[in-house]
Amino acid sequence: MRILIVSDAWSPQVNGVVTSLQALISELRGLGHQVKLLSPADFRALPCPSYPEIPLVWNLWQVGPAIRAFQPDCVHLATEGPLGWAARRWLSRRGLAFSSAIHTRFPEYVHTRWPWIPLRLGYAFLRAFHRPSQAVLVTTERMREEFSGWGFKRLTLWCKGVDTRLFRPALMPVRQVKAVFLYVGRIAPEKNIEAFLALDLPGEKQVIGDGPQREALQAAYPQVRFLGYQHGQALAEAFQQASVLVFPSRTDTYGLVMLEALACGTPVAAFPVAGPLDVLRPGVSGIMSEDLRAACLAALNLDRARCAGLAARQSWRASALEFLAQQPLLDGEQYMPAQMGAT
Repeated sequence: MRILIVSDAWSPQVNGVVTSLQALISELRGLGHQVKLLSPADFRALPCPSYPEIPLVWNLWQVGPAIRAFQPDCVHLATEGPLGWAARRWLSRRGLAFSSAIHTRFPEYVHTRWPWIPLRLGYAFLRAFHRPSQAVLVTTERMREEFSGWGFKRLTLWCKGVDTRLFRPALMPVRQVKAVFLYVGRIAPEKNIEAFLALDLPGEKQVIGDGPQREALQAAYPQVRFLGYQHGQALAEAFQQASVLVFPSRTDTYGLVMLEALACGTPVAAFPVAGPLDVLRPGVSGIMSEDLRAACLAALNLDRARCAGLAARQSWRASALEFLAQQPLLDGEQYMPAQMGAT
């Protein structure tokens, strides 16, 4: 099949959406499909205000011709940004089917940054985007129930995976002189990272990632090691050497970094909220508590081998096959000029 994926999030951005799409595209191509990605790299873009690492495409009139030139058998809209909206409009006007996905709790993120914007407006925005989608993919049953409560239709499950060839326990057991508590992710208000940084914990705290809060938090917590972005083997080794991954977010829909840490044998400490509740097995792969410090300390005693064993069951190949099963197919005749009208 010829599969088109449209995403406003792509490298060099580092986040769960990009990680998921990179793995998905690799697996789809491995299955013999022809995959094309439309991302900000294919267009002209400006940096997002207050978040310059996120590009915002502005020459959106070129999205339609790009879709028509590829003539996909199915189209998936991965994000609700400018590219996603432009593709949605072009496809909808021509009666062409597509699937979409909810990767983030966008309304909560907006409300965290600008508290005067009510959640209901954010969810109205999301509903408008996904309304014409033939299948709205969400990661967990909990997400499906939650978004159904907000009025979303045609919600279906698409489970995520982990690259166990990269993320795996160290060949030689790591001898830790002191505990290492690790955070991996964006350094931004919606990630609630200060709930971790402010904890009184033994050993060392490390932060991997970057974002708009890094400079301020690095100045406020000079005892914490801020390591910037890490990729590939370097990231895997950071997980392997950590005692506990601390996941302080209360707004994530899933949290791929938890699965990556577990695959390396590193247990997780988190709040008992959606995301951790869907990824972790309490008392086995993680500790969840409203007392995050207590969760961190208790997680030190979990069995690392059991953590790795649980994560190893979730492959990206299975995730890609599940994705394919949800895609509405297009009729090639729909791309004929007489059907499509003007660009």
